[in-house]
Amino acid sequence: MWNVVGLSLVALLVIYITHWIAKWRNPKCNGVLPPGSMGLPLIGETLSLIIPSYSLDVHPFIKKRLQKYGPIFRTSLAGRPVVISADPEFNNYIFQQEGKSVELWYMDTISKVFVGDTKANATGVIHKYIRSTFMKHFGAENLKEKLLPQMEDCVNKTLHAWSSRASVEVKHAASVMVLNFSAKQMISYDAEKSTENLSEKFAEVIEGLMSFPLNIPGTGYYKCLKGQKKVTTMLRDMLKERCNSPETHRGDFIDQLCNDMEKEKFLTEDFGVLLIFGGLFATFESISAVLTLAFSLLEQHPSVLQELTAEHDAILKNRENPNSPLTWDEYKSMTFTLQVINETLRLGNVAPGLLRRALKDVTIKGYTIPEDWTIMVVPSALYLSPKSFKDPLKFNPWRWKVRVFGP
Repeated sequence: MWNVVGLSLVALLVIYITHWIAKWRNPKCNGVLPPGSMGLPLIGETLSLIIPSYSLDVHPFIKKRLQKYGPIFRTSLAGRPVVISADPEFNNYIFQQEGKSVELWYMDTISKVFVGDTKANATGVIHKYIRSTFMKHFGAENLKEKLLPQMEDCVNKTLHAWSSRASVEVKHAASVMVLNFSAKQMISYDAEKSTENLSEKFAEVIEGLMSFPLNIPGTGYYKCLKGQKKVTTMLRDMLKERCNSPETHRGDFIDQLCNDMEKEKFLTEDFGVLLIFGGLFATFESISAVLTLAFSLLEQHPSVLQELTAEHDAILKNRENPNSPLTWDEYKSMTFTLQVINETLRLGNVAPGLLRRALKDVTIKGYTIPEDWTIMVVPSALYLSPKSFKDPLKFNPWRWKVRVFGP
């Protein structure tokens, strides 16, 4: 009898697991899903995506599936169903639908680190506030009036320090330089006087950011959250101190938050802390990655370096005093420098994917993305496509003399 019961339970378990796997592989949809695979139950195809790629090309995970399924396909990452798109028409439509049928979204690891428990979503008035606030402190007007000489001084000091070393790990050193400069503008941080080493704390966050969201001691994700907590605790204490002591205001980013928190209902203390944290992180990781790539590309392409050097030498020769600071007119005259920057940004692939979440079923190009699914738009697929750029993996700044999309 007990053998029969045991066999029956095993059979029911097998049937249940088989049904669950079938349901996982064939998600419910009120239309036609994009082609693709949901991978293994729970983890999906996450492991294939988080493997680092050291090529300038589109990540192998995405490129392989674009070749197999076409410009729009489905997958599962970190337990969530995802539609990935490299289709320009589809991507434009998704961006136009923001705040209507889709909203900004973050995978679990990034959401926990950058969004925390705040319910604020960067749409409408909040998005407008974030943009205007950062533009006020880092936009062209402030660059012209204040930041340009400060940036030049920061770079000169950094290069002088590098010159005395036997070798320099460019990515880390550039991260420290950019973070210290940005932190000075945002929170009046002085790296030489502060007892807190911001760069070390942010490095801890970076190490586990793209890890699987498993919050267990010893995992990369655990270390990432621990590093994030250290930084946000420091920023929270600083924000409280500034807001409670108006006489200490210095006119920086954090002071503006203190003033605006009295006017804007959405601008809570939690949101303000994460806004500062996100702004600092963006400069720490993305700008330093582009700078490192620029160093590498210039070393590999001496003709580009030669023309770039000639442009800057000409600026120095036209000065009455070669040691005078960089002027706004000189900065605006660096046409080839801008071409080099544009080409480095094109190849840099700083944002491999932009995430949105479907607020309701979204139907486009014959496919339906079910409500609550994540949508990943892949801009690099356009920038690295031979349909947009001739020899897309070739470093060619001269292509930006006259830039129109198409080979």
